[in-house]
Amino acid sequence: MSELGQQRHRARERALEILYEANIKERPIAEIVAALPLAPDPYTVAIVTSTELHQSRAESLISEFSTQWSLDRIALIDRLIMIMAIGELLLDDAPPRAVVMDEAVEMAKVFSTDGSASFVNGVLAACVEHLE
Repeated sequence: MSELGQQRHRARERALEILYEANIKERPIAEIVAALPLAPDPYTVAIVTSTELHQSRAESLISEFSTQWSLDRIALIDRLIMIMAIGELLLDDAPPRAVVMDEAVEMAKVFSTDGSASFVNGVLAACVEHLE
């Protein structure tokens, strides 16, 4: 993985941590970021900002394509990973879809359950086809 790839991988993991903390504490993302002792890198901020901006659209897409699973039944980490991936794909200078999808699946493997990676991959694949 290139240096940029490694930096963005770490930024995505940090963004997921911030989104998780905001969700668990039921606080705005900006408040969580402002309270951090060390400011996150700019790409992390871009991801969480885009994720927050496009959350409703992402949740709508996930609801539509996660057949037989309502949004509230999807594990929080899986849901946040998918919302974050959609948010990142909607950045003005978004990385290629394949990169974002692969990163989302890898995060699901690391941070969630055994079946999460295939679930995240399937739902996200359907969602990204409808982003344009």
